[in-house]
Amino acid sequence: MTMTMEGTDEVAAPSPPRGPREALRRSTQRLTRAGGMDDEPTVVATTLDEVDRVAAFAPAILAVRWATTVVSLALAYPSFVDRDLRVVACTGALLALTAIRTIHPLRYVGDTKSLIRVLSEITVPVLAVIATGFWASPFVFSLITGIVLAGFARGFGFAIRIAFVAAACVAIPELARYDLAEEVVRESAQWTAILVLVGLVAGYARRISGEADRQHTLALDRLGRLADANALLYSLHRVTQTLPASFDMDEVLDTTMGRLQGLIQYDVAAVLLLDDTDTSWEVARTEGVRMLDRVTVGQLAAPLQRAIREEALVSESNLLSNMGPGVSGESRSGLFAPLTARGSLIGLLAIESREADHFTSRDVELVNGFVEPAALALDNARWFARLRTVGADEERTRIARDLHDRIGQSLAYLAFELDRIVSQDGRGEPVSSSLDQLRGDVRGVIREVRDTLYDLRTDVSDSQDMATTIEDYAKRVGERSNLQISLHLDRGARLPILQEREMWRICQEALTNIERHAEATRVRILWRSNGRAAALEVLDDGQGFPDGTAGRFDSYGILGMRERASSVGATLEMASAPGRGTRVRCYLGYGEEAA
Repeated sequence: MTMTMEGTDEVAAPSPPRGPREALRRSTQRLTRAGGMDDEPTVVATTLDEVDRVAAFAPAILAVRWATTVVSLALAYPSFVDRDLRVVACTGALLALTAIRTIHPLRYVGDTKSLIRVLSEITVPVLAVIATGFWASPFVFSLITGIVLAGFARGFGFAIRIAFVAAACVAIPELARYDLAEEVVRESAQWTAILVLVGLVAGYARRISGEADRQHTLALDRLGRLADANALLYSLHRVTQTLPASFDMDEVLDTTMGRLQGLIQYDVAAVLLLDDTDTSWEVARTEGVRMLDRVTVGQLAAPLQRAIREEALVSESNLLSNMGPGVSGESRSGLFAPLTARGSLIGLLAIESREADHFTSRDVELVNGFVEPAALALDNARWFARLRTVGADEERTRIARDLHDRIGQSLAYLAFELDRIVSQDGRGEPVSSSLDQLRGDVRGVIREVRDTLYDLRTDVSDSQDMATTIEDYAKRVGERSNLQISLHLDRGARLPILQEREMWRICQEALTNIERHAEATRVRILWRSNGRAAALEVLDDGQGFPDGTAGRFDSYGILGMRERASSVGATLEMASAPGRGTRVRCYLGYGEEAA
């Protein structure tokens, strides 16, 4: 046997597959685009037809509208006395507009109809001013309402343009009428400046309010995200409470009873688990009372039967007067709850006291909060026991297959040889040479048994890393098979023990297949690990096999490798060709690391 060891830098690690890495990167990009990974909160924009941009300024607009209307009425009063019909008609129009907008405030949502409504707010006053004396009109202050509304709706740029247009509509006819008289020019300039300043103030107020609203929206969004994070952390906390240090049912039951003792004072407690096979109830734990190991539904205490029917906690303040005895005949009050997990009833919890009216409403709330995580923990332990049983069955099958392949045939051969020697001796023929040969064969079988037991015991552990395990195992395989094995192994950085153990079993299975089936002379084993990701490659120069026919060569072993890789989220690749050997590659964690 020849086995060479090379350092990490001498052989390049195999290129990790791009598929998982690219897929994870695309998923990350999608999350980033969706706002799920940004530092800033994602504010979802509402469509324009859903936002009233002047709703926040409605009180201010109403106040300005009524103030200018009242001022206009005061200025128009002398014309009322003189019965000026134009002033009366315009007053009626402005009062009607004010009343309508008081009852039905104007909405601006950014569309054409909204813009027309805003323009009408300035058009009506402009016409009234032109009809009743231009800048001398009593309604000139009503122009302010339309300009303020324009500024609140679309900002100071739009408000200034509206102010200039309104001022021009009034000033140009008056200037033309009085031949650009100096006094008229001065009056037009003054009112134009006033209207423009009103537009600037309204637009600036909108801008300040918009910044405040934006900061308020961001603050609310951050608060919402914090609330979501808090809810998630609370859920995770509840989940962690359901996961004890071990999934062993006995430990889960002990933990459950211990937590119960810390929550409530009681004299009697019992946990019963449902047996799905015959719908009976196994008495899993009791305190303060003796019960049968297993009871039927009819043998359950009446309060427990009621808890099953109502699917809710039952509180009894006086058992003997109401429903009859609980799980203990000495109990006077009790709490009886169904244990439900994943939508199914898995058990029952009984808590009793020898005092009547012992349990308070607070105790009821505590038990209601306790039964859900307790039921989930018990259900986890139950499913884990089932999975462990299945895993033990599979491991027994694998061991039986190894014993059959490596030892069963040798034992059958020894039996045939013994029969032959007995027959030879019965014929009076010498058997010394045959016995010597048989002794050598027996020693070989003993060696095979030792090797098999060693192989079954060989595993990674906290004290033995992957590199050392591969090195020791490869040395033994090389000694018994004359394979030339070259090793390229990283040392130091380790994976979690469960992941490393499955990777080791994949390596062991690949090397076993080479030893038994490949008819190879040289093998190369490469192991790369940085503590977060790992790559394993086993390459031989054996007979190989055509693509798609790997199942012909120890199909159970190859299936086992795929299942082990899948169990830890690794990627397994197999490549082979007749006469060109076989390559087994297994990658773990490269996609996550690249992302």
